Amino acid sequence: MEYSPPPLFKQGPSALVRLIFFVVLSLVLLVSDARFNTLEIVRGILGAGLYPLQRAALVPRDLFMGAADLAVTSSQLRSENTQLHAKNLKLAQEANLAASLSVENAHLRALLQLSQHASTQSIPVEIQYDTADPFTQKIVIGSGSQQGIHNGAPVVSEDGVVGQVTRVFPLQSEVSLLTDKDQAVPVQVLRTGLRSVIYGTPKGDALDLRFVPISADVVVGDELVTSGLDGVYPPGLPVARVIRVDKQADTAFARVICVPVAAVRGARQMLVLRYQTDAPPRPAEPEPASAAKDAKAKKGAKGTDKGASKGADKGTEKPDSKAATTGKAADAKAPPAETKPKAAEAKAPAAAAGKPATARAASQPRAAQGSKP
Repeated sequence: MEYSPPPLFKQGPSALVRLIFFVVLSLVLLVSDARFNTLEIVRGILGAGLYPLQRAALVPRDLFMGAADLAVTSSQLRSENTQLHAKNLKLAQEANLAASLSVENAHLRALLQLSQHASTQSIPVEIQYDTADPFTQKIVIGSGSQQGIHNGAPVVSEDGVVGQVTRVFPLQSEVSLLTDKDQAVPVQVLRTGLRSVIYGTPKGDALDLRFVPISADVVVGDELVTSGLDGVYPPGLPVARVIRVDKQADTAFARVICVPVAAVRGARQMLVLRYQTDAPPRPAEPEPASAAKDAKAKKGAKGTDKGASKGADKGTEKPDSKAATTGKAADAKAPPAETKPKAAEAKAPAAAAGKPATARAASQPRAAQGSKP
C-alpha cells in the first residue's frame, strides 16, 4: 500500500529548483527590458493603476505641508511686505532717474550731433539642461534660430551677464557660461574706466582679469562692466567684482581674480539680447592673393623702369657712334695734310734697302720720328 500525502501538503518542485527558475526569469526580464523595452507597456499600465494609491498614501504629507504653510506668522508677512515696498520705492526712484538721464543724454547728443546708442532687443529663454561634458561650462536653452536667436548673442539675467550663445540649432541653442575657460569678455573698471579683457578659468569658479599693468589703479571691490568696444555686448552690463589683486615685481601684469555678479549656475530664466550697433565695420585686411598681385605689379613696374633706363642708355650711345663715324669721315677728308709724312716714310725704306738689318732697324725709328707732323 503506497502512502501519498494529502493534497494540502503537496510541495511540488524543490526550493532550489524554484530559486533557480525565478533567478533566470528575472535576469531574462531585466535584459529584455534594458535592450528592447519589452516591459514599457506593462510599466505604464501598472503606474496608471497604482497612481490613486500613491496619491492616497501622500495625503498625510500634503496635509502636513499645508498646515506648515498656514503656520506662517503675520510678522513675517509684514516684514516681507515692508522689504518689498522699500525695494519698489528704490526701483521707482532709479527708473525716474534713468528716464531723466535718458532725456538729457538725447538732448546732449542732439546738441553735439552724435549718433544715438544702438538698439537692444531681448528674447526670454529658459534653461533645459546642462551639457554632458564636465570640463566645459555650457548649458542648453529651449530657443533656437526659429525664435530669432543668433550665434554670438549675449545672455543676461536680472543681475548681469551670464554667458554668450556659441551654437544655434533650429529649436535649441548652446550657451557658453561666463566662467567657461574659452570665454572672453571685454570689460572696464567702473570706477576708473580702465579697459581690459576678462576670461574664465579651468575650474569654472572664478574669473581672471588679464593684461592689467602693475601700476593700474585696481582694488578689491571694484565692479567690472562691459565696455561695448567689441560690438557684441552692450556697454554698461554688470559682469564681475574684484576679490583679489596680486602684484609681483618680476612680472609686467598684475593678477586680478574676480567673481561673477550674476548667479551663473543658479539662473533658470534668462534673456538673450539682440544688440544691433550702427558702428561702421572694421577695415578688411589685404588678402594674400591681392598682396601677391600687388607684389607682381611692383615687379612689373620695376621691369618697365629698367627697360626704359636701358632704352635711354642705348639712345644716348647711338649719337656717340654717329659722332665717331662723323669723326672718321673728317679724318678721311684730312689726309692731304698727312701726305708729306707718308712720302717721307716711302723714301726711307728705299734708302735703307742696301743697309744691314741693324742699320735698317736703327733707321726705322728715325723715320718714324721724322714722320711725326
